[in-house]
Amino acid sequence: MTAVDPAVRLGSIQSSTDGFTFGVLDGLGLPPDAHCLDLGAGAGSVAEGLVARCPRGRVVAVDIDVSHLADSPAEVVEADITDPAFDPGAFDLVHARFVLCHLAARDDVLARAAGWLRPGGWLVVTDPFQLPEETAAFPVVARIMAAYRKLQTGADLTWVRGVPSRMGAAGLADIGFAARPACMGNLDRDRWRPLIDQAAPALLARGLVTEDDLAEFRSRLLEPAFVDIPQISIAVWGRKPCIAGTPQPVTG
Repeated sequence: MTAVDPAVRLGSIQSSTDGFTFGVLDGLGLPPDAHCLDLGAGAGSVAEGLVARCPRGRVVAVDIDVSHLADSPAEVVEADITDPAFDPGAFDLVHARFVLCHLAARDDVLARAAGWLRPGGWLVVTDPFQLPEETAAFPVVARIMAAYRKLQTGADLTWVRGVPSRMGAAGLADIGFAARPACMGNLDRDRWRPLIDQAAPALLARGLVTEDDLAEFRSRLLEPAFVDIPQISIAVWGRKPCIAGTPQPVTG
């Protein structure tokens, strides 16, 4: 199985997740002059959508690799968000999708991100919660997802479960959350082939899967009955309390 271009992987993530993400963000009722910060902006679809929704505001897209953001309408900043010196300012929205769970300093970054909010501003974090591999309906999925978890060195694919409590500890209020199952298989609804294709060389190099495992997975994707839910994407949001005596922003 040949590795795919990272842009294809990012595009697959965006196309399968943007609807869920903007369903959450649109529910916050951001005003058109909102200042927004997108952490780990990737290929920039969230930042682009925020520019369209906040035409009189400011949208900053931050990533340690900005090579996929050359055409972004947002303000692009190349930075390491784990650097204690990173201090982007104050925003009405700070957003991070599929970023924090991969960082060793994830708890620290979340707490610092809460401090980048203006009064009344929202922090929104989305990360995957990987379901137990042994509960998979297909043995090949169990093998591949167990290998995929081991490949995520330093990541915690169950961390997002504790994000609501961490937002509360950071002083945020009005905490809410929503979930969306990730689809593996189900023919053209599959979102996992680009991810596994991208990971395949490393999985093979570390002996975590075999060529036969990958060939079986690829073949099973052509079967209508091959459908599984390996992960759940969980979005969590919390709001910085408004200062007493100041008007609260209007939300949906």
